[in-house]
Amino acid sequence: MEIILDILYIFAAAYTLYFLALALRNLSDKRFAREKRYSQYEEKDNIAVVIYAHNNKKTLENLIRELKSQDYPIKSFKVYALLDNCSDGSQELFIGENFIRMIDIKGVGTIGKDQAVSTLLEELSQDDLIDSFLFIDADRSISPDFLTTVNAALTNAHVISGETIIDLRNLGPIDKIKAAYQKYHMNFMRKARSLFGLASQADSGVFIIKRDIIKQIGEVDFKDINTELKYSLLLSKIKCKCTYNPNIQTIVDTTNYMFRKPRLSKRLALFKNCIPQIFSNNFVFSEHVLSLIYPNIWLLLIIYAVVLKHSLYYHFMVEFKIVLLSFILLIVAFGLSLINAKLTIKEIFYLCLYPLYSLCHLINNFPPVRKIRNKIKGVDDLPSDTEKMTVDVVVTAGTKDLNCKLEFISEKGLCKVRFIFKNKKFTTSSHLRMVDALQELKMKLDDYGFILRICSCCSCFKPCVDGSTNMLKGYCLSDYPSPSLGEPKNTIIWNTCTNFTPTKLNNLISEMISEGESEK
Repeated sequence: MEIILDILYIFAAAYTLYFLALALRNLSDKRFAREKRYSQYEEKDNIAVVIYAHNNKKTLENLIRELKSQDYPIKSFKVYALLDNCSDGSQELFIGENFIRMIDIKGVGTIGKDQAVSTLLEELSQDDLIDSFLFIDADRSISPDFLTTVNAALTNAHVISGETIIDLRNLGPIDKIKAAYQKYHMNFMRKARSLFGLASQADSGVFIIKRDIIKQIGEVDFKDINTELKYSLLLSKIKCKCTYNPNIQTIVDTTNYMFRKPRLSKRLALFKNCIPQIFSNNFVFSEHVLSLIYPNIWLLLIIYAVVLKHSLYYHFMVEFKIVLLSFILLIVAFGLSLINAKLTIKEIFYLCLYPLYSLCHLINNFPPVRKIRNKIKGVDDLPSDTEKMTVDVVVTAGTKDLNCKLEFISEKGLCKVRFIFKNKKFTTSSHLRMVDALQELKMKLDDYGFILRICSCCSCFKPCVDGSTNMLKGYCLSDYPSPSLGEPKNTIIWNTCTNFTPTKLNNLISEMISEGESEK
C-alpha cells in the first residue's frame, strides 16, 4: 500500500510542477503578438485552401465571401471545395464561379472528410506550385487577415492547428460548460505548450501543413478525434510536430458543431503502444506520449486527499508540509492559468462546473450504469460481433433542414437503426430486415412532423428485389441530374439528393411486398 501511495504522489507532484510551469509560461505570449504584428511582411507561400462541406450551404457561402475579401495576394492561394453528397443545393453557389474549384461527390453516399480529403490530395500531389495546404470546415468564419496570419505562422512551424472560437449564446447549459472548458484548454494548455515548443493535437476543423510533410507521410488522417490524436503522434515521431497557434482564429457555427475529446481508452491504448519507443532521442515525441496520461481533476483531488491524510497520521516518503505545499502550488497554478485564458466571468463560472459535469459523465458511462440505463431505455449494449455503419442525413422540420446521423446496426442476425441529432438518440426495435427498421424510424419521425430526406423516403425511389434479406439497393427514377440517362440510376436506401420528393407513408414496404410476391 505504501508503494502505491508513493507512486501516486510522485505522479501528482510531477503533474503539479508541469502545470505550474505551463501557467507561468502562459503569462507572456509576446512571441505570438510579435508574429501577428509583422505578419504582412513575410514572404508569401502558395496556399491551397481545402474546404470540406456536407450540407453547409449558408456557412459555406459566407466562408467563400470572406475568402474573397482576404488581404492575401489572390495569385498566392487557390480554393478547393469538397461537397460531400450535399443535398442542400451547395453546388449552386459555384455556377459560373472561377474563384472556387469544386469537387462535387455524388452517387456514392456520404464518404466523410477523411476519404474526401485523401481523394483531393491524390489529385494535387503532383502540383509543385502548392507550398502548403490549409484544411478548414465549411461551418467556420474567418477574418480578412486570416491567410496572412496563416502565412506568418508557417515561417516558424510546418504543421499548425488554430483556435476555435465558439459563441456561447446559442448553446444549452451543458454545452456552455464544455465550450468554456474547450476555450480554457486552448488558451491555456495548448498555448502554453506551444510557447514551450511542445506538440499539440491536430484539429481537422482548421489545420495547416506544408506540402513536403504530406509527401513524406503520404496522407492526412481526419477520420475522427481519436485518429487525429494518433496522426499528431506520428507527426511528432518524424520530428514535424503539430504546433498550436492562437493567432489563427476561426469562429464556428454552433448549430452543427460537435464538442470532441479523445476517449480515455484510446489515449491509454496509444500510450501503451508507444511505451517501447518512448526512450529515444526525440524529446518532443517522448513528452507527447507522456502527455497522453494527464490526470482528470477528480483523480488529482482524490490522490491529494488520500496522501494528505496518510502523511498527516503515518510515516510517508515526504512530510505532510511538503504534500500540502504541492497541493497549494496546484491551486496557485490554476489561478495563474486563468489570467491569460481570455475567459469572461460567466465562462469562469461554467469552467468551475466542468468537474461536476466530468463526474456525471464518468458515472453515466460507467459500464454497470450504462447497462442499467440501456435496459431501462430498451437499448442493448453493442456486443463485439455487432456491425455498425454511420451515415450523415438531413431531416426537414417545417422550413428548416437539420443535419443528423443514422447508425445502421446489424446484431445477431437482426437489424435496427439509430437516429442521432446532437445529443439526442432514438433506436428502433430489432427487425429481420434493415428496410423494416428504417420504415419504423420514418413513421416515428412522421409522427413528429419530420421528413427524412433519403432515397428510401423519396417518391422517385424504386426498390431492387435482388434476393437479399435487407434489400438495400434500388433505382432513382428521377431524370435529375441529366434527362439523357438511358436507364434508372443505381442508388442505396440511405443516399440523399437535391431532387428529393417525399413519398407517401408505407409506400416503400407495400411496394417491396408486392414485388417480392410477383417474383415468387
